[in-house]
Amino acid sequence: MSTTPNSTTQALPRFELGQLCNTPGAQAVLQRYQVNPFQLIGRHVRGDWGDVCPEDAQTNDEALHVGARIFSVYVLPPPVGEGGMLAQVVWLITEADRSVTTLLLPEEY
Repeated sequence: MSTTPNSTTQALPRFELGQLCNTPGAQAVLQRYQVNPFQLIGRHVRGDWGDVCPEDAQTNDEALHVGARIFSVYVLPPPVGEGGMLAQVVWLITEADRSVTTLLLPEEY
């Protein structure tokens, strides 16, 4: 018997996103790094918090039950063939009242 959750369970949203927004900086990075923002949003809403520390992951898991802010961090690798580019960090933040989810760069916070 497999201990891996089935793909249907993994695909279910764990919370409401509210209105989706992104900052101009995040939009430019996603375009330059050839990343579909809906892939990151899908990970976020399914509880894949990305590259957060264990404490932040636990805080997010608790936030699902108490209605607090949810914070994900994703490190984007440079596009294939773009050796001079460095990895880029983007954040996804869903507000505590679940009215808005924003995709932004750390320096835009």
